[in-house]
Amino acid sequence: MKAVLRDHLGEAFVGLFVVIFAAWFVWFAWSQTGGGAKAGAIHVAALFPNSSGINVGSDVRVAGMKVGTVTQQALDPQSFQVKLTLAIDPSVKLPADSSAAITSEGFLGSNFISLIPGGETAPLKEGDTIADTQGAMDLMSMVGQFINKSGDAKTPETSAEAPADATK
Repeated sequence: MKAVLRDHLGEAFVGLFVVIFAAWFVWFAWSQTGGGAKAGAIHVAALFPNSSGINVGSDVRVAGMKVGTVTQQALDPQSFQVKLTLAIDPSVKLPADSSAAITSEGFLGSNFISLIPGGETAPLKEGDTIADTQGAMDLMSMVGQFINKSGDAKTPETSAEAPADATK
């Protein structure tokens, strides 16, 4: 009888561990995808010409510190730019003339929105639009341009006139 009870007790602890781990995983996934945006967050919009690498749930940072998340992404039908809605922590009082840029953590790192505070005294309010934005850089096209430009450059060996054919 005691052996059976001990076996069931071990199974109960394993089951409890699985349930706790599953609850932690759901919380983690919820917070990483923007579902766990801070209560009372200030929602502002920003239009970008290119939003490559940015998705709902991407970080919004000021000076490298996370202050919000991207909560919505849509194509603006009038300007054909990407309209991102950013949920920003209400305790961070960013100036209304702040700018936004899409940057990456490094060469192979993930992309995020970097907010650069402006100089105005009035803070961003709910529903404001950040006017000064810089889209994502297309690394592959930059590499392609560099290769094409370096291929067009002539070296001293190739620019020298070829000697006349001596067999004529």
